[in-house]
Order: sequence, then structure tokens, then C-alpha cells
Amino acid sequence: MRCLGFCVSIDHARFMAQHFTRHGIDAVAVWGDSPRAERESALRDLAEGRVRTVFSVDLFNEGVDVPAVDTVLMLRPTESPTLFLQQLGRGLRKTRGKAFCTVLDFVGIHRREFRFDRRYRALLGGTRRDVERAVALQFPFLPAGCHMQLDQKAAEIVLRSLRDAIPSRWPAKVDELRSLLRDRPEIDLAGFLDESGLDLDDVYEGGKSWSDLRQAADAPVLPAGPHEPMLRRAVGRLLHVDDEERIGTYQRLLSNPANPTVSALAERERRLLHMLVAPIADRALTRERTVQEAVDLLWTHPQVRVELLDLLAVLADRVDHVHRRLSTHPEAPLQVHARYSRIEILAAFALSPGAKIAAWQSGVYEAKEANAELFAFTLDKSSGSFSPTTRYRDYAISRTLVHWESQSKTRADSATGMRYRNHEREGRAILLFTRLRADERSFWFLGPATYRGHVGEKPMAITWELHHPLPGDLYAAFAAAVA
Repeated sequence: MRCLGFCVSIDHARFMAQHFTRHGIDAVAVWGDSPRAERESALRDLAEGRVRTVFSVDLFNEGVDVPAVDTVLMLRPTESPTLFLQQLGRGLRKTRGKAFCTVLDFVGIHRREFRFDRRYRALLGGTRRDVERAVALQFPFLPAGCHMQLDQKAAEIVLRSLRDAIPSRWPAKVDELRSLLRDRPEIDLAGFLDESGLDLDDVYEGGKSWSDLRQAADAPVLPAGPHEPMLRRAVGRLLHVDDEERIGTYQRLLSNPANPTVSALAERERRLLHMLVAPIADRALTRERTVQEAVDLLWTHPQVRVELLDLLAVLADRVDHVHRRLSTHPEAPLQVHARYSRIEILAAFALSPGAKIAAWQSGVYEAKEANAELFAFTLDKSSGSFSPTTRYRDYAISRTLVHWESQSKTRADSATGMRYRNHEREGRAILLFTRLRADERSFWFLGPATYRGHVGEKPMAITWELHHPLPGDLYAAFAAAVA
């Protein structure tokens, strides 16, 4: 064993080292004030096997390269996801002869209200509900080559923590906000999420909204507009917005109490504004209403506009990928490796003359006006409304190659098949959008792609080459969807 133990205090580290040594396991203790030579000697002795355990305090969380470490002892409480990952990472370096790393966590249940969701979300990503689903199913969608397992009792403890550590029922959320308002009457959405530990999905589940929560907690809200309940419910359709151009444009427009004049905006801004009002005002619009009328309708709901600004402030802090503009269609305000709903994609390409956008149900949309083919496909088809005959095998082969299967009736020499194969020669763009599961509203935009070949037909198994390589996290997720 070559072990690192993370302790609460110097006395704690000394006690642990003495206790281990007394029981025949050579151990030393070091901390921030220990001489540098002493710290370096401890790690060198650990790597070479002269000691078996090094106990530390606020040390070795990061920047320590001892690949031979194969055991990590968590002996100090922390709810910091960053600190947890830094400590865990000390044992995750690969080296010859090291088959696995054992992590023993002795503090995870030192308090009933311990936030397992923060720790597991740091590892897995996603929302608290995604983590709950992963724990319940024993982590079925990890990247290829990764494995996590909880024994039955540990899984019960974690699931109970995920469900009980924070307010989950609506009355409990209202009480939580009401209690916070006593000390912080100006608390905004970001502050509430931070103080309560709730996710955005927790606030917006069940058709509720931040404005509904404020109103129920007797916090001040602005006068209601003519379609207030409908528009409040629709705000939850924007939780996926994650590109800085869109967030910044919306913040600037919504901060102005005067309605924007759509015709006075540049083309890219007009389309961005359409991408905002189409999902928000969709159910309050008839097919003949213009984008300007949809904008006017939204601006007659001041509380909804204020809530959107609150939400955008939260989303601005969550942008987690580097994006780039779509070079094939400069007027379309889409960013590669950002997320969009079907309605937003069609609005970005100006494919609807009015504000209301017709439903797009199929996997491929032939956008003749934009000279493009829009592919929207789901990777994990093990759940949802997919029948066994429509569970196509779509996945990332590498960071630049994507395997995609056409509809089961598509022949290679059919008009559709020839469209796919000859798109480059005919100057037509292929644009790929994908999501992991059918219950996700938004799709990751993978950007333009080029046909590189196919195998078989009915369906055609096509290989597309992406113009922009997938970020590492997306590749890991998309390649694992069928693993």
C-alpha cells in the first residue's frame, strides 16, 4: 500500500501517523509549515516504499505527482467539489503495476445533512436528478473503461442523502425562501440556489418558476401580464442556454424596459431575439403573429422579463465550453458545442416567417432555404418512446468521426441517400445536433460535418467527419452511450 490520508488538523495528522506506526504500518505526518525537505522526503519515501502512509493537512491537494499512490483516506469533512476532486486525483494517476486505487471515505456521513449530491456531481456532471438516477442504476453511463460501484447499504445512504438533504417538496422550498428573505430581503435566484443547495431544475420542476416561488413566499413581484402563468411556465424551457453571445444579447435587450424594434436590429440579433420569444411565447401565439408581436407580448410581462434576467445571470456563470461561430452560415447565431432546442435551431436559420415555429419531429430537417441538412439525433435510445426497430446506433467513433444510422427505409441510391452522399459536391451543409437521452429538451451542436462513407442500407450506416473536434468530456459521453 502507498497511501495518502487527508486530515483535519496537525494534531489529527500526528495522531493518525502514530496510530498507524504503532500497529505496524510505517507512517509519517506533514503539513504546510513542515520544512520543504521534510515534505519532499515523505513523498519520496512513500514512492519508494520506505513508508506506507503519509498523513497531511491542507497539503498535497494538488500539484503532487506520486503515481504510485494506490490508496486515499478521506479523513476530513469537505463539501467543496474542487477540494474533493483534488484529493481524489492524488490516487488516480496511472503507473506500471498499479491496477486500481482504493478510496476509503470516513467522513461522508459525519452529518445527516452532508451533501452527497455536490460530491457526486463533481465526479459525474449533470443535475442532482441525473446523479440520483446514476446511483440507483449503478452508474450505467460512465465513459468507456470507467467503473463505479456502491454496495447496497452505501447506495441506500447516498440515495437517502440525495433525496433528503435539501427541500424537495414545493411547501418546503417556499419555507426555505421565506426564511432566507428575513435576513436577505433582496436575495436573487443565484443567491437562493447557493443558500438552499437546490438546482435550477428543482425550482422549475412541475411547471413552476422563480416568480411563482417568490410570490408564494410573499416576496415582492411586479404586476402580472395578460398571459402571466403561461409565460412563467415557459421560462423553464431556457435552462440549457449556455453560450455567451446569446446570454449577453438577451441581458442587454431585456434590461431595457422599452420594447426592442425588431426591424432596427442587425440580422443576427433579430434571429437571437426570435430564438428567445419563440419558446417563451409559443403557446400564447397564433401562427400568423409576427416576431415583433411576440416581442411586444413578452415585454407586457415585466415580472417574466425580470425573472429571465435573474436566470441569465445564473446561466452566465455556468458556461463550461469554448464555443465558436458557425462558419457555414454567418447569419445563424449558433455556437458550435453549445446547446439548443429544435425551436431555437429553426429560429436561428430563419426557417419560419412568423414568430410561432411549426413542430419538427423527424430526425432530419431538410432546410432548403438555408441549403443545409439539420440532423437531430438521440444517442441513448434505451428509454423513452423508441421502439426496438428505431434504436439506431449513433455514437462518436473518435473526436472527429461520428457514426450515424439513417431511417430504416433509406436506400443508398435513393434521393435521400444521394443527398447525404453528394452534399459536399452540391454545396449543401450537413449540421449535426445530438443529445444523450430522449427526455432532454436541448441538443449539443456538433457543427458542420462531411460525408466520409457508409456501410449497408435500410438503414445506411454513415460516418461523418466533424469540422471541429469534440471536447474531451463530450467525446467521453457520446462514445460511452452504446458501450
